[in-house]
Amino acid sequence: MSGIIQVKNVSKSYWRDSIETSVLHDISLDIKEGEFTALMGPSGSGKTTLLNLISGIDKPSKGEIIINGADISKLSESALAKWRSTNIGFVFQFYNLIPVLTAFENVELPILLTKLSKAERKQHVETALNIVGLNDRMDHYPKQLSGGQEQRVAIARAIVTDPVILVADEPTGDLDKHSADEILLLMERLNKEFNKTIVMVTHDPHAASKAHVIRHLEKGDLIQETV
Repeated sequence: MSGIIQVKNVSKSYWRDSIETSVLHDISLDIKEGEFTALMGPSGSGKTTLLNLISGIDKPSKGEIIINGADISKLSESALAKWRSTNIGFVFQFYNLIPVLTAFENVELPILLTKLSKAERKQHVETALNIVGLNDRMDHYPKQLSGGQEQRVAIARAIVTDPVILVADEPTGDLDKHSADEILLLMERLNKEFNKTIVMVTHDPHAASKAHVIRHLEKGDLIQETV
């Protein structure tokens, strides 16, 4: 059975002036629905580039990226933006919260332009904050939260649209060990209880150990798989 994420013979190059830099070389991988996958490799190996292609932030130079049956590599920029907003939840190393907005308002941002009523938006936001254990912090501003709490707000923002896939780029990279462990437990819970398909880039073997599958990249090549 084909996976929810199918990367087929994908290569990615960037051009600066007349110089081509090849970042990914003929990558193929299949990620099943409900799978928690970690992408590992040294800096410059192409992990974040691959994550950006899977999440529709960037497009491949060659090959196909099929998510849930849709070839997103062929979508226009406007169609891709619409697709991302309903299918992908993003979690980054740096939380990207807006300082002048409360936790509630930060989480509400992705659904402000939807057809949901104000009452429905409130229900969605409160549900997301409850899942990450911060329903008692919804009126706090980012500066009033710890780093771990800020990352949990960012995760609530990522799941408020009930996306098909969560992509996480070094989600514990800016946290102390205790906060990092809390975030990893939360991601495991999202995977197990809510059946979220998760693709996580990490340098940390401890973080990667929480995944079902670890895929290693080196200099743009997929080199091995461990289960």
